[in-house]
Amino acid sequence: MRGDFAPVHDPCIIKAEGRYHVFCTGHEGQEPGLIPWRTSRDLVHWEVEGAVFESIPEWAKDAVPGTRGMWAPDIAFFNDRYHLWYSVSTFGSNRSVIGLATNATLDPDSPDFRWQDQGLVVMSNSGDNFNAIDSNHIQDREGRHWLTLGSFWSGIKMFPLDAKTGKPPPDNPKVLSLASRPVPEGAPGAIEAPFMIERDGYYYLFASYDYCCRGVSSSYYIVVGRSRDVTGPFVGHDRRSMMDGYGMMLLRGNREFRGPGHNAFLKDEDGDYLVYHAYDTQNDGLATLRISPVDWTQDGWPTVSL
Repeated sequence: MRGDFAPVHDPCIIKAEGRYHVFCTGHEGQEPGLIPWRTSRDLVHWEVEGAVFESIPEWAKDAVPGTRGMWAPDIAFFNDRYHLWYSVSTFGSNRSVIGLATNATLDPDSPDFRWQDQGLVVMSNSGDNFNAIDSNHIQDREGRHWLTLGSFWSGIKMFPLDAKTGKPPPDNPKVLSLASRPVPEGAPGAIEAPFMIERDGYYYLFASYDYCCRGVSSSYYIVVGRSRDVTGPFVGHDRRSMMDGYGMMLLRGNREFRGPGHNAFLKDEDGDYLVYHAYDTQNDGLATLRISPVDWTQDGWPTVSL
């Protein structure tokens, strides 16, 4: 990797208009702004393009007092527009919101380039059993749109989306459960950052287990399960359910890079790639963009090396 590839935390990626675009978590007072945006033509050389937001939207600050950042974006293209979901929260709280910004193009030189905030998508409060952060969009084989999300609390959730708005339909507040990590009463379940893909008749659900955000002490690792149905049940290669805290271990840290997690997935012309952050032990534990090729076993399970 070359150029400006750190700090990058909670990356998402899309290939568009001849370039790869990575968006990630950003905080107030840090350059280049909120939801930093980097681009590359080869997945190796990266440069900062700018940021999606200069400041946190007022509606989000009102909904989540004390927030200082915009976290964990996800991006997709449909209905002739780029849709970028983002999270606003405070650390350790499930008083959180997911918002949506849209753009007609990712070419900043185009006269049509303008990020437009579409406001609230999903909100969670202290009385809810889920946390509205870490969203990921998928369109299933039937053309239906879904948003997976969640961290800690009771685990990973899924909401149906209206394709016209990129938000849950107002008459269908249905919440589905996809994965959890049962723990003793009163302790949080360390599971978050879902990402889902479809491949060869299966839906694959990736999630990050254990703890991020602790630099070289981070214990994050990535697991995956699969299901024939987009709503689950998702199981690991040993058939044990992700609702019971299982799944196939996909990627752990090593001596150089600790705590790999919060992955996205890129399907490119030359193959598949896992995109994630890890903490660089040679650079004071800085959260760093990592991109690893994905191989597939004969029975359809992904394998990745750090």
